Formats: sequence, structure tokens, C-alpha cells
Amino acid sequence: MESKGAYYNVGAAVPAELPFIDTTRTPQQASRRSTSYIRILKYLALCSAAITLSSILPTPWSTLRLHSQVSNVPLQAGFVDPASEWHDDIWPLREQTPWDISTDFPFPRKFEYDVTEGTWLRLDVHPTSGDVVFDMVGDLYCLPAAEVVKKDGLTKARPVLLGVPYDSDPHFSPEGDRLLFRSDAELGVENLWVTLWKGCDAMDLRSNSANDSLRTALNAQTLEEDLLVNGIKENELRRRNRLIREGRFGAQRVTNETYRWVTDGRFHPSGDKVVATKWYTSGRSLGAGEGWEYPVPSVSDIEEGKRVDIAAGDGRRITARALPAGWSSEEYGDQQIGPEQHIWYNDHAVIYSKNVKDSSTFSYSKDVHQGIYAIFQKNLTSDEITTLVDATPGGASRPELSRDGRTLAFVRRVRDKEALVLKDLSTGTIHHVWYGLNYDLSTVSAPMGTYPSFAFTPSDNAIIIWAAGQIYTVPLAINDFGEKVASSTKPYPIPFVARIEKRLAETRHDEFDLLKLETRDTHRIRAFKELRVNDKGDRVVFQAAGVTYVHNAGEGSVTKVPTLHETPYYSPTFVHGAEDLVLHARWSDTHFTSFELVDLSSGAIYELKGLPFGRYFSPVLCECSGLGRKIAFLKSGGDLLTGNILATAKPGLYIGDIRLPSDDSQLSHSIDIENIYFVPSDVDTEDRVNMRFLEQNKKLLVQQSRSAFIIDLGAGPDKFGKYPHVPLASGKMSTELVAAPTVSSKDGYKAQNVAFVDFFHVYLAPGDKLKDDEEVWSKPGNATTGLARISLDGGHDVTFTRDGKKIFWFLGPYLHSLEIEDLTRCSSAIEKDTINFGISCVKNLIRYQELVIEHPTDIARLKHDAKGRDQVVIYNATLLTMATGNEQWDVISGGLITLRGGVITSIGHLAQDDAIPRGPGMVINAEGGFVVPGFIDVHAHWNGFGSRYPAKSWEMETFLAYGVTTLHNPSADTVEGFVERSRLESGQFIGPRIFTVGDIIYGAGEAGIHQDIVDESEAYSALVRIKAEGGSASISYKNYNLPSRASRQRLLLAARNLSMLCVPEGGMNYDWDLTYILDGMTTVEHALPVPTLYDDVITLYALSGTGATPTHIVNYGGAWGEQWVWATEDIPNDPKLRRFVPHDELLVLTESTARPANSYQFFNTSASIAKMVGKGLLAHIGAHGEPPLGLNYHAEMLFTKQGGLSNYEVIRAATSSAAKTLGLSGSIGALSKNKLADLLVYPPGVDILGGDISATRDIRYVVRGGRFWDASTMEEVWPLKGKKQVLPLFNTD
Repeated sequence: MESKGAYYNVGAAVPAELPFIDTTRTPQQASRRSTSYIRILKYLALCSAAITLSSILPTPWSTLRLHSQVSNVPLQAGFVDPASEWHDDIWPLREQTPWDISTDFPFPRKFEYDVTEGTWLRLDVHPTSGDVVFDMVGDLYCLPAAEVVKKDGLTKARPVLLGVPYDSDPHFSPEGDRLLFRSDAELGVENLWVTLWKGCDAMDLRSNSANDSLRTALNAQTLEEDLLVNGIKENELRRRNRLIREGRFGAQRVTNETYRWVTDGRFHPSGDKVVATKWYTSGRSLGAGEGWEYPVPSVSDIEEGKRVDIAAGDGRRITARALPAGWSSEEYGDQQIGPEQHIWYNDHAVIYSKNVKDSSTFSYSKDVHQGIYAIFQKNLTSDEITTLVDATPGGASRPELSRDGRTLAFVRRVRDKEALVLKDLSTGTIHHVWYGLNYDLSTVSAPMGTYPSFAFTPSDNAIIIWAAGQIYTVPLAINDFGEKVASSTKPYPIPFVARIEKRLAETRHDEFDLLKLETRDTHRIRAFKELRVNDKGDRVVFQAAGVTYVHNAGEGSVTKVPTLHETPYYSPTFVHGAEDLVLHARWSDTHFTSFELVDLSSGAIYELKGLPFGRYFSPVLCECSGLGRKIAFLKSGGDLLTGNILATAKPGLYIGDIRLPSDDSQLSHSIDIENIYFVPSDVDTEDRVNMRFLEQNKKLLVQQSRSAFIIDLGAGPDKFGKYPHVPLASGKMSTELVAAPTVSSKDGYKAQNVAFVDFFHVYLAPGDKLKDDEEVWSKPGNATTGLARISLDGGHDVTFTRDGKKIFWFLGPYLHSLEIEDLTRCSSAIEKDTINFGISCVKNLIRYQELVIEHPTDIARLKHDAKGRDQVVIYNATLLTMATGNEQWDVISGGLITLRGGVITSIGHLAQDDAIPRGPGMVINAEGGFVVPGFIDVHAHWNGFGSRYPAKSWEMETFLAYGVTTLHNPSADTVEGFVERSRLESGQFIGPRIFTVGDIIYGAGEAGIHQDIVDESEAYSALVRIKAEGGSASISYKNYNLPSRASRQRLLLAARNLSMLCVPEGGMNYDWDLTYILDGMTTVEHALPVPTLYDDVITLYALSGTGATPTHIVNYGGAWGEQWVWATEDIPNDPKLRRFVPHDELLVLTESTARPANSYQFFNTSASIAKMVGKGLLAHIGAHGEPPLGLNYHAEMLFTKQGGLSNYEVIRAATSSAAKTLGLSGSIGALSKNKLADLLVYPPGVDILGGDISATRDIRYVVRGGRFWDASTMEEVWPLKGKKQVLPLFNTD
């Protein structure tokens, strides 16, 4: 069916195969993902955040008013604006070092093309001449008014600002003598700049009558650009020529932001200053706006080259963010909503728009019809706030003012259309003048504007505005009341042609030999955790992917600790006074936790009996003499992988008694735990924990992410049952913290030294320099006194020896250690280095050793399980090979494919007289059913890697059951993500092969994951940390809304040396997304936030080499696609989902609320993707881990088809295109000889090419690396027929 209304090529048809039932989840159901970024779960709910529509809670200083009857809100006397008490002094941690995005990063490709339409063109009209200036893909162009009014053919757009910097938001001064614009020139942070305006033709950078200096610069262009590409630094003459060619010679900065950024600059009527929106990120990277005022150079200042030094962050706040009731000024930085799109109303007032549906936290999928943004006026003298236009209905944003100041123009949603609306500020009357606009972007966080800026003509007789890819003239008339209204002349486009010239970097691409890696006999485990050291500091114990190992420091060997069972183990520790004893926990998916004690010298193993059924971790024995010992351990409640049904009561700290074995000859190899009792404590069982006893069994040292404290067990409980807790150390932003305690005769225990992980690095703080209650921190200028950085590239799992004289930590398979007393040799360097705290010296003191641990590969196990009969033949199949990219050539009817040792050995037709190869392990008659390559989810999220317990993963099994044989996770925890991968590859559970970026490289202010990337060294370390943990499996990293393009370019350069791909977060920032493409990032993850793209962007994106993962399932610009799924599928009762997914995950998707088709924008996104695929874009399928897992991958395939792609093209996106982009096409993504045997077998009669694309979910067999499962049950079909993994109990029904 067709969606209703005229869209002017903006809307999209709703395909008949999608039922017209559009819904969204209720707010309570939608809040399943937390936005807190605890280190243990870095999966990042930034983009699949809670869809919670919070109510507005007014405060005395609030500018939010939802009802028009409350129109005037003066700031009450006695109240202090919280913004004035808040100090923006935490982020960034370090200031950027010098960098020029134009010259310090190579752009070897030149791309030129002509367009007659453009995307999201922000424009202004000259106040006297009527010239139109607009931005397009990061350059500025001008249309002369004299040519525009002729209406005879295409007007040639004159380029007035070109080059590598991304320029946008052009606006004229009141007299038309200067042009203000936004640019990321130089450091790559968006600032305001100003230049003289001399007219369209005079500013034309490609004029046939160019002046001498421009002609000279153009003549030198090819040579000078080649010099830059070849790494020859720019001299002053070449720099001058470049700036002249680009049109920015003589331009001056107006702002100097190095971390925050500014947009939408507008001149004051005096021409002496501007107002702009300054964007602030919090723990989330979505910006909150504020209105800031900045002085601007005069014409004479620019002509004379007078420049004023502008300190970083200079300016004056004139509109602030409002705080919900109960918030203090200290929480001001957490406010995610603020005023945007400021314009001057007169000398002393501004008009702005603001999201009034979210009180403090940005939420997705809001109701655009009900309205999201409202428009306000603030008197800067009285601080009085006036609501000019309410949000309801349809919202009101992108305010623009007529030349005479009487008429306010804005945009709003009206049913299935977008309207240009006028409000007469004298009479209050509202007129809709045109319904031909594109849909606004008020549903997303939109630093590029909820709609492109537009302007009135000099005489106020028309509005010039972008819509449907064109620049339109909307004629106006005056009614009998003097109000501006729609003219009888219909709006008409201003036809133009623009020559786009872009410099492009080489797209980041590498090829990875996955086949070689998978067909080896063994894989290495590189990510280790739970490091503990013995009393002497000469032996360590740790977990390596569910296996406990010990290592004698300084020696080469690593020894697996003997165990009673072939199940995963975790939480290992040594026993004080018995150096050969190791205590660790054993996990069973049916019996949960048991403890084992192992004698390394004799090999004797003792099971600790008497532990109640439950989930336990971190067992430690007291530092006592003799055989009788106290044992302390922790219990947690349920979690994602182990369920929330069994043994969830009373989590916390427990103490018991055990007796160590007297000798190896004792008959019973079990030990009883007796007298177990609960100890009320402040231990956070959801956090990391490192415990040890002190004073034999009288005290317990507890070390967590941001605190170390001592529980005085010997003192006994108080009347409330609580034991005394003595704080030892705390961290301000640490993700790990350990303390070496020492006894002070005066004050009891003090920290001798404190080690902590801050922003991925390991630091050591001397305890004698710590003040009472001081939080250790590594921010330069605010750092702990005497702080030393002791890791070169980072580290984790930090632990002291018992005497505190030596410290150990891991980075990947490298065990690092440092003698604390050696730091005195670097004391001078540590004291003088206030930025990196002496690491240039300390690095020479660190000892490290690579530990090599391997496990059999899955294919090696497959060969073993097949017992020499490892060939499989599938015949009478319709093979869809995806090998050529051409549907006609890729379909083989009556085909035969043979597999051996997990690899495809042959593929082709089976002639009638051909014999099926003999002696295979299995023969399958496909009965004409399709056989296709296994699917690749390029943007997959899940949570299970953060589970403390090494349980089998229902998430991985579900992905595999729905045909996904390869996962790429663009946001995880680096260590835990690769631990999970190694556990899967070692056979502890089944699932797709995993690739992950690990921790994102995050620009916003979240302690555990923020990174500044201020220099090339930091960029290299950021990627080395990922590479160290993942080795050859770490193929990519994710830039997540880093505000500086310089930072992003540094990472790309480092990635070239480390053979890594870049998969950036799209992040709803249209302008940044285009720089990702220009700078050569491998993909853009998520769709561009502007759903309907036009030739300027379509051509650039499609031919750039950057791939697209649109994730329609969480599409920007409207309701998310997943809500369509929840409405049209009976998810809670789906038989297959109920077999694999915990039922409580399905039950929350039961109810929904009806939403019309025009609330969804994934149709338009899909149409844009289809156009680009037609030009050569590699598109991919990525389902974002949205619930329900598995099924939503196929929903994403369905959504991808809606824009016009064929079934074949969608399947290509799911297979060969994804493999090409990820650099894995030599190993997966197609059915070809010598590729891995990842494939799906469909039942006969399922037509995935010519029928409903949703049939892709109806899979008979799923095959990963040659191993076959029945996709409906995940029971293994071959080689171990009938084998089925057992998962923890999740469900009560």
C-alpha cells in the first residue's frame, strides 16, 4: 500500500508485504537497556538507549513551558542560574597537540562530479543583493540573485569555500559585508569563522576571470597537492596558495573550541557579535545545546589582518540548560537537553528552539505528531522567557525571522506532511504556507539542525528554503491584517548545477586470512583476567578463557591447573602459607558454582562440599597458620546468561570454615565448608572484586573499581548487624583500584601505595602523599600528588604482592611487573612530567613476558569428532553462491557442494550420470532447496560477554539458529569480549565466530571509556590495546563521536600500521558522518541521520569506498524499525524464539502502541541505500542486537529491501558485501572452493530469491566451519549427531 500525502520525493511507498500496523513499545518495556557505562558492561546502550518519554519538571530557572497560557517566565530574584556555578573543567583530560587536518593527513584521491540537487542545504540570502549562499557536502556555494530571478535554465553555483575542511552554516552580516560560517579547519573541531563578502562572482574560486593571486594558486594546485600526498610538509608559500585556492585566505576565527563545538552562528543586528549554539556532551555523546555570544571581527579588522588571541572556550553564555527539580548545579553537566538554533530577535533578545519532551535524558522514537520542539524568546536584559510556539501539535523548530522582524517562520509536522509555517508576532496568527518540505529531524539529536536554515528575501516577499533536494522560492503575500501569508504563486525550485570537488583519503581496508587462522590446529588465547600473585611474588595464577593457569614469573612455561571436571573455571587464587595450593571456582550450567582446591606439587584435587546452590566468586582463605582456615567468598544474584530464576536470594559476602588437607594420602578428596554465615557489607557484587585477609582472619581487604576498604571482622557486628568498614583508598574515575596496606600505629591501616587503572592506563600513587578522603585521579593539573604512570600502552587486572613491593598487570598475553622501589630512579622524570607522569623513564623499569596458551581450533575438533570421515556432500541443491555479485551467474540449479575439514572443496553442477563422491561422512539431498553462504551481522550487539560466570550463551546459540555464522560487534569490552571469543572457539559453547572492536574510542565524558587521542602516540596505544587482547582476530576499532577530526585522523594513520579497519558510530551527526567518508573510514555504522539523500551525498558515499551499515532496525529520523517488528510479529509466542530466548526477554515485547506508517523513516533510508547500491556502494546487514535476537536480523533484511533492492541484492549485503568490507572475502561470504564451510541449507519450496524475503529465516540446517546443526532445535546433525548443549534454567513456564 502507498503511504498517504504528497511527499515531494521525500516520503516512501510502504510495500504491500509489510502490514500497515505500526507500533512502539511502551516506555516501561523500552527501558531494558541502561545508559550507565559500568566498566563490566561496555556494550554501550548509547544508541539502543532507553526510549523513555520523561515529563518536564519545571524549576525556578527553567525555560521549559509546555502550555501557551504560561508564556512569560521571569527569572525570580534570589535564584542563581546553576550554569553559573558549574565549571566545565573535567573534559577533555588533555589538550590537543598541534595538527592540521588539511596537511597532516594524506588525501591522495581527487573526486569531481556535477550535481543538480543536494542534501540538507543550509542557506542564507544576502540582505541587499539577494544572492543565495548554501553549503553542500562540506563546501560553500553561491547563486547570484541576478541569475536566479531569470528562471531560464540552470544557474551555475559558484564555489566560494572549498578544500579539506568541512564548512557549513553560512550566514551574512546585517550589512552583507561579511560571511560567518562553521568550519573544522586546522584542528578539526567545529568553530565559527568569518570572512569578507565581496559578492558571488568576486568570490568564485573557479572564475574564468580569477585575480592574479588565485590564478597563481590554481596553477600550482596539482604540484602542491602531490607534495602533500607524498608527505612533504607545507611551507608558508604553499600554505598561502592553498588558503587562496580554498577561499579562506584572510578568514578569521570567531571561536576557539578544542573539545566542545559550535554551530548555527548568527550576527547580532549591530554586526559586532554573534550568537551560536555550543554543544556539550555528558556521559552520552549526544550534545546538549546552549546559546553563546562571541565578538566578531569588523570589516576593517579583517582587511588589516588584525587578529585577537582567543583563549580556548572563550565566549559568554546567554541561554543555559534547564535542570529538572531536585538537580543541583553539580549535575548541570549531566543535562542532555538544551536550547538550540538561536537567532537574534532585536538588540536584547534571542529566539531559540528546544526539545521539551525530554526533561534531562535524550530518548529515541518520540512522537513527532504530538510534537517535540517548541520555540522560545528570551529577553537578555530581564531574563524573561516567553513561549512563542508550543510543541503540540507537530512541534516547532528551526526559527527564522523576517527582515522586518514581524514574522517568525518555522517548520512543523502536519499529519504526513512537513509544513513551512509563519507566525505573525504582532497578531499571533499562524499561517501554513507550504507543505512541500522534507520531514524534519526533531526526533533525533540534531547538531546539524532539525531542518536546514533558510531565509527571507531582502524585501520579505519570499522565503528561500531547501526541500526535496532543491532550493525553493516560496512566494509570500500580505493579507488585509498586514500578515505574511502564502502567495497565489506556487513555490518553485531554483534550478542549479554545482561542480563538487573533494579530496578523499584512501579508504581504510585490509585483507585478513581467516581461512588460515581457522584451519590451524590451534588458536592462541590472548586475553587473560583474574590475575593473582603469591606471597613471594614469583608465581601468578589467572584465568584464560575459562581455564586456570599458573606461571612462574620469569620462566617460559605456563601450566594448566588440574581439575576434576572438563568445565569452565574462574576466580583463582593462591593460599597463603601453602604456596602449592590454588583455590578456584568451577562452573556448571546445571549445578552452578563449586570450589576446588588443587595441590600443584602432587596434583591432588579437593572439592569443597557444603556450598549451597548458587553463584559464587572470589573465594579466599585467611592468612592463618595451621590447617584450620576461614574462607570468604561472594554470592551474586542472577544475570543475563545464568538466568534470574534460581538461587538469587541474599547476594553479598559470606564467611565459613574449612580444614586444609594434612597430606596427599588422605582418603577423601573432598573438604567440608562449615559454619557459613552472611556478613552484611558494602561489597558491590556487580563490580570487580579482589579480596584478601589481613591479620590472619580478623580483617578483610576488599578492592573494587573505585574503592579499597577493610572490613573489621574481628570487631564483630554492631546492633544493626553491620561490621566496621575502614576506607583505605578511593578513585575518582578509576575502573580498577588496588591498595597495598600498611599498619600505622597512630591511625591503623593506611595505603602504602595505591595502583589504579584510569582511562586504560595503570598508575601508581604513593600513599604517604594522599590526603584524607582524596580520590586518586590522573587528569593533568588535578592529578594525585606524586602520581606515576607505569603502563606504556595500558593494562588491566592489577595486583600487588602481599608485601606491596611489587605490582603485576596484564595487557593481552603480556604479563607486566614492576618493583616499586625502582621508581626512585625515575623520581625526577615523574615530578617534572605533569602530562604523562614519567612514563618515558618508567617504561625502562617495567619487565614483561609473553605467555603462550593455545587450544584446539573448532575445525581441529571437527576432524577429531568425524574420526577420519570428515567429508560432507550436499547434492540436488539450488546453490546461491554469491561468488560473482551477479545473480544470473551465482545461481546453480541441481548443484553439488562438497566440504572437507570445515572447508568447501568443490562446487558445481551434478550431471545426471555423475556419481556422488564416495566415502563421505554425510550425504544430504537438498531436494532442490537453496544453499547460501552463512549470514554476517556487521553491527551486532549483545550483553553476555559481561557475565561474571562462564556459562553457555543463549545469545550465541540464538544468533546461530537464525543463520548468522559471523558476528561483528562494534562495541564491547576489550578484555571480556575477546575472552568470550576464546571460550567459544575452544568449544565451551556454540555460536557464530566473533569479531569485536572491544572498547569503543569514546569522545564524551564517560570515565571508563573516554579517550582524548591528543597525539599520535595516544592513537597508537589505543589500537595496540585492542590488538594485544585479540591478536589476529582484532581487525577493527570504533571511533565513537570523537569531537576532533584530528583525533580521528591520528587513529586512521595508526590503523594503517596495525592493519585495522575503522567502523565509526554514525551518531546522528550528518556533518561528522560525511567527514568519516572523506577521511576514508571503512564504514559508517547506522544510517546518515538525514533519511532521504540526494545526488551530492549519494554519489560521494557510493563511490568513496566506504561501506554502509544502515541498521534500519534503529533508524534515525522517526520511529525505530524494531517497533514495526514488535507490532507485526507474535514475539512472545513464537515457537522458535521460545526455544532459544529467555521468555522474560520476549514478554516485555508483548504490548505496543499504534503508530502510522509516516512515523517511520526507514523506508526513506532504505530507498537512499538502494540508490547508492546501484552506484556501487557495499551495504551490509546489521541488526544492532535489538530484541528479539536472531529474528530481527531477518527483519533488517526485510527493511533493507523496502527501498527497491532485490532479494538477491539483500542477500548479497548479508554475505559477500559484508565479507568484502570486513576484509574476510577470501574466507567467507560466498560458496567457493577453499572458503570456510559457513552455509545455510533451506527446505525445498522456500524461495528466498523470488518469494517473500522474510523466508530467509526458515532455515533447515545451519553450518559453521563444517559443523551442522538443525536450525529449529540447534541439535547437532554432524559430526556428533544428537549432541545438544545444556543451558542454565531461564524460564518458569
